[in-house]
This record gives sequence, C-alpha cells and structure tokens, in this order.
Amino acid sequence: MSDSPIKITEKAAAQIKVLMHDAPEGTQGLRLNVKATGCSGNSYKMEYVAADSDISADEQFRENGADIFIPKLYSWMLFGTTIDYITDALGNARFDFINPNEIGRCGCGESFQVGEALPEKT
Repeated sequence: MSDSPIKITEKAAAQIKVLMHDAPEGTQGLRLNVKATGCSGNSYKMEYVAADSDISADEQFRENGADIFIPKLYSWMLFGTTIDYITDALGNARFDFINPNEIGRCGCGESFQVGEALPEKT
C-alpha cells in the first residue's frame, strides 16, 4: 500500500499507461483537474498535459507505475482520493474517483461537492 495522499489502483494505472502510449507526442502526463460545473458545483476531469504546459503549479503523484498531475489549487479537495478504472454491467468503462472529502453528489453522479476549506488560524 502506498503512503501517497492520492491512490492509483492497478486498473487505473494500466489505463493511464495505455492513454500515455497513445498520447500526442511530447505529452508530459495526465492531469486530474477539477472544473466548476453541474448542479453540485464541481466535476472531475482527466486531461493530457501538453508538451508546452507549465506544470510548476501541479503536484505529481506516482503509484503502480503511473503518474498523475494535480493542480496544487485543488489538492485540498482531492487529498485521500483513490483513482480507479471501472467497467459497468453494460460495458461502459471510465475512471472512478473515491474522494473522502465529498459531502454530496448530484443525482446523476456527474458533479460533486466538498466541504469548505479550513480557515487559517490567526
């Protein structure tokens, strides 16, 4: 088991490796991003990190031979998240995010909500 604050299951790592193999030339990796959208406020988005992208504002996590970048801005939302790759009964495959910071999801499961950031101590 990893001590990383972001877990990447073996299935997710295998899919990340496939995506990286087929990625545009020079791609630096995959980024797990958070986008403001949906009825619950946020959604997860996996995207390629282009060759010319600035990754200085990202944290990089490695597990099971796969790397993932996460913008530091969203680290507090994603700390403790497990990234998995699942196939449902109908054969639809997707990344699945098990995030202990979620306090709600919309009915369709497309967006999520997290608790407020902790206030700074004075």
